Amino acid sequence: MESAEPQWLTDDEQRTWRAYLHATTLLEDHLDRQLQRDAKMPHIYFGLLVTLSEAPHRRLRMTELAIQSKITRSRLSHAIARLEKNGWVRREDCPSDKRGQFAVLTDEGLGVLRQSAPGHVSTVRQALFARLSPEQQKSLGEIMRIVAEGLQPKEAGADLPWLR
Repeated sequence: MESAEPQWLTDDEQRTWRAYLHATTLLEDHLDRQLQRDAKMPHIYFGLLVTLSEAPHRRLRMTELAIQSKITRSRLSHAIARLEKNGWVRREDCPSDKRGQFAVLTDEGLGVLRQSAPGHVSTVRQALFARLSPEQQKSLGEIMRIVAEGLQPKEAGADLPWLR
């Protein structure tokens, strides 16, 4: 059986793909450096604090936090351990599941989040939204939702890193 020739990217698709990779790498680095400088935490930790701050009672099961944050359970466990050491998060055992745990945003963690959020929002606005027209912002949002929906299977048992 002969394999079919790959459907290579067109020149325009290749330019778009590389521009996307270049921009997302630069943006993530820019956001990470700002948060490291101003809040002494990487961007991923900031995202975890935001997710917990928006959860009921500022607490989520670790599994749910991994799913919402799109990170592996192992990486999440390491991140939560660092956030615990800072006093920003604490773990609580789940009464209904002996193996389950909750991550809970502490008052101190909420304070750090409130203190660091204005600088982060300013950086996001300057790095992304200030460079785009309202129409471009709307298009970018629509495009990213379409891409995300296509990559996140709805069926149970999907092979996604944060479900392992």
